[in-house]
Amino acid sequence: MRNCLRNFSLILLCGLTTLAQAADDAKAIVDGYMAAWNAHDVDKAASFLADDAVFLDAAVGIPQNGKAAARDNVIKVFIGALPDLTWKMTSAPIVSADGIAFQWEFAGHNTGAWSADTPAANKPLKFQGVSFVRVKDGKITYQGDYYDALGFNKQLGW
Repeated sequence: MRNCLRNFSLILLCGLTTLAQAADDAKAIVDGYMAAWNAHDVDKAASFLADDAVFLDAAVGIPQNGKAAARDNVIKVFIGALPDLTWKMTSAPIVSADGIAFQWEFAGHNTGAWSADTPAANKPLKFQGVSFVRVKDGKITYQGDYYDALGFNKQLGW
């Protein structure tokens, strides 16, 4: 009986250690991803995404399916529109083996165009939100961003 309990304890300990390591990995991946955004490096930021990643900006409502779509339609757009952007966690993240959720603040000056139809507002921008990120095999497979779109639009004069 003691051997059974000892074996069970060892298995449980190994399992918890593996889960803790996976959670640490998810946090490290998101930290690297955010650092690439803050370095204004579109390709580096996109390199953290799985080829089939889904990026949902809830304010837009249409998911970007695949790394290339997320790179071109989200990361590149934001970095181009806010070339001095900063993105930082503002609360302790909730981390699990396969993902992370956290509150954040995004700030910068809108000196670049958002699109051919939406020129730069040349105004400062600061808004808060929350991201839910799933990680598998060292890559981000899903990112859902939720934030105050009305406040975002008002700051830019839209």
